[in-house]
Amino acid sequence: MLRAAARKLSVSSTTSVCRGILKGIRHYCKKSPTKLRISEAVSGAETGASVRVQGWVRSVRAQKTNLFLHVNDGSSLQSLQIIASSELTHPLLTFGSAVEVTGTLKKSPHQKQAVELEADQIRVVGKCNPAEFPFKIKERHSLEYIRQFPHLRCRTNAFSSLLRIRSEATTAIHSYFKENGFVQIHTPVITSNDCEGAGELFQIEPSSPETEENENFFSVPAFLTVSGQLHLEVMSGAFSRVYTFGPTFRAENSQSRRHLAEFYMVEAEVSFTQSLEDLTKVMEDMFRFATEHVLAHCVEDVDLFHKHVTPGHRDTVDSMLKKRFPVITYTEAIDILNRSSQKFAFPTHWGCDLQTEHEKYLVKHCGNIPVFVTDYPYDLKPFYARDNKDHPEHTAAAVDLLVPGVGELCGGSLREERLDLLRARLEEAGLGDTYSWYLDLRRFGSVPHGGFGLGFERYLQCILGVDNIKDVTPFPRFSRSCLL
Repeated sequence: MLRAAARKLSVSSTTSVCRGILKGIRHYCKKSPTKLRISEAVSGAETGASVRVQGWVRSVRAQKTNLFLHVNDGSSLQSLQIIASSELTHPLLTFGSAVEVTGTLKKSPHQKQAVELEADQIRVVGKCNPAEFPFKIKERHSLEYIRQFPHLRCRTNAFSSLLRIRSEATTAIHSYFKENGFVQIHTPVITSNDCEGAGELFQIEPSSPETEENENFFSVPAFLTVSGQLHLEVMSGAFSRVYTFGPTFRAENSQSRRHLAEFYMVEAEVSFTQSLEDLTKVMEDMFRFATEHVLAHCVEDVDLFHKHVTPGHRDTVDSMLKKRFPVITYTEAIDILNRSSQKFAFPTHWGCDLQTEHEKYLVKHCGNIPVFVTDYPYDLKPFYARDNKDHPEHTAAAVDLLVPGVGELCGGSLREERLDLLRARLEEAGLGDTYSWYLDLRRFGSVPHGGFGLGFERYLQCILGVDNIKDVTPFPRFSRSCLL
């Protein structure tokens, strides 16, 4: 009897152990919820699956038996509706709070949304006091209002849409250059060159200099770059097509809606060309490629701007894409302005620099579409612009692209490749020694070439219709502004 009882106890113990092991295996093999971005969830790709989403609460509504949330993680303008039992209500679950939600993604019975998440668990990751939060749940805040909160405005629909558009436009510009055989060059931020010749430079030096007084950290005074052009010209002696896309800086003492102290520039150089048409073709093709890409990949975000921020601007954008950009000379532009009945704050005459009011008038005169203006007075352009050697009006082979609502978007020129003419102009300006290296580029295997620069923030203003340049950059830097 003792042996039988022992055998029975042994079998019972073994069975219990096996059951425990199997239970552990089943728990270990149980599929964990799939983590999705909100953009993936609202597409309905994982309908019926157990999923986990993370984001910020855009709205919260509690009823007697149910709790309704809208959660957004920045991956799309559209938020995901969460439906939960009122038992999951939590005092920290408020507008602006950060949450993690686990549940089942199901088809929604409502026409305005394809899916909704039936929550099993809601965890508050980061609390937010809605009374102190500067953005209110049911208010549509203006760009001017949210500009006061540069550290928080990315939480709003308008600015999150702007940042997605900006990201997609960046991708489009890189794609255009890659598809057209351009090599990207990372030009330096620290330089000794004043490419624009305007003298609006930020000089830099060590905060705790170890060098002696009046001794430079580098061999010469150093500045934040105003343009990558001259460094691109170096590279255009070995690559037929190059470009750069990066930050540039201007110490311009202005708080206007048109100027920033830090902004992004797209710059390109094309070798073996003696035609401004080669440059205008790249400018126009890049503008069209990037704009069509943004319109195709940021439909909801662009619609938000064109419907609620700048109503009616979509017609202007469509018109720009349908028509070829006209070309007029500077001389023709001055004639148009002189014949205008409009009174300008700045008088116009041959040899004057075109102001924003002149540029916008020319755009409207040409049908409110982008227009190229070529062959500017020689004395208005920097030393590197190619001399047209024409008379009696002495001009340079330079071109600007003017666009609706902005004025100048792109500026470019053929570069002076003739060593004797370039040397003479540098010496006339007292820059012969400073740019001796630039003359070397013409001495060793020089070729005719040209290039241009495009202000990226101004491009975004153009396609979205935004009036203030501070509303199209993540962290605007301008005179007397507070820095984060």
